[in-house]
Amino acid sequence: MTPLESPGILTTILAFLLVLGPLVFIHELGHYLVGRWFGVKADVFSIGFGKELAGWTDKRGTRWKLSALPLGGYVQFAGDMNPASQPSADWLALPAEERNRTFQAKALWQRALIVLAGPVTNLLFAVLILAGFTLAYGKVVVPPVIGKIQSGSAADRAGIELGDRIVSIRGKAVDSFLEVRLEVGQNPGEPLDMVVLREGRQVELAARAEVKVESDRFGNTQKIGFLGIGPKSFEVVRVGPIDAAVDGVKQTGNIISMMVHGIGQIITGKREVKELGGPIKIAKYSGEQFVSGWQSFVGFAALISINLGFINLLPIPVLDGGHLAFYAAEAVRRKPVGPRGQEWAFRTGLALVMALMLFVTINDVASLKVFGG
Repeated sequence: MTPLESPGILTTILAFLLVLGPLVFIHELGHYLVGRWFGVKADVFSIGFGKELAGWTDKRGTRWKLSALPLGGYVQFAGDMNPASQPSADWLALPAEERNRTFQAKALWQRALIVLAGPVTNLLFAVLILAGFTLAYGKVVVPPVIGKIQSGSAADRAGIELGDRIVSIRGKAVDSFLEVRLEVGQNPGEPLDMVVLREGRQVELAARAEVKVESDRFGNTQKIGFLGIGPKSFEVVRVGPIDAAVDGVKQTGNIISMMVHGIGQIITGKREVKELGGPIKIAKYSGEQFVSGWQSFVGFAALISINLGFINLLPIPVLDGGHLAFYAAEAVRRKPVGPRGQEWAFRTGLALVMALMLFVTINDVASLKVFGG
């Protein structure tokens, strides 16, 4: 397949904004709505950081604004006056009625739910998209039964036979050939201890996934594991809303599992660090999916939404997960972590996030074709 020319810079920027803008809005809307549910006043709802480009103030006193740097957003609740969300002298000086409408006046579990709502909303949004696709196009049912074996392939050398039903790979039970493909694809060059059902008895097989380099229509490449097998049969089944929702949750869980597995492989050196991507790479892929059709673009938005939800749940100070970690410590200790401890934690977390952003941005730039990537 001849690689297609990548979309132009204007199309790429537009597609990036169409992906990131709504997902940031949905994330912050989760915080905002749960905060309102608990009676917390929001002072600011911002899409982007830095200088305000446009905005208005609603009847509740919330300033809704679009800011210059569109790489995130925030909701500033009344009383949430510092990065560590600790009560300050200004907060203590507020009249009782006004103080009761602030973030810090709420119970620990309420503050935790407000913080948790952002990432959870991103994950629910992805589930909604994936469930919608399943509801519209049906669920692909592919039993994990071998119907094809490529001669001389890793599967052939491992002794896999036609008609074998794969029970588990690497100790993980599989119910679908799609799960087999997922597990094999994530482990290029790795051993795959398999259990198959053959003529009513379980047989253990030792296989090793070959390394295969796949290229998409835009010339992007990735290394995947490859066994050289195909399914015996498949069918597309129409499902109702409940089954579609269950399938959407399952797909979202599989994607999160892939992310965790991939990060682990990078940390252990089994995958190259250059596979990490940042804003530039997301923008590049946004443009490519945009010109590939609305289904591809919406599916890509679901993937990025899962990424946003997952990353924000990591227990790193300055991220939602960092706040939740402090709340968990507060629940155990029966008192908050001290202001000095929180301040140092947030400084460290900010430095870590900034260093990671710088690293992935350099990674992204180095991967661009203009720089020989």
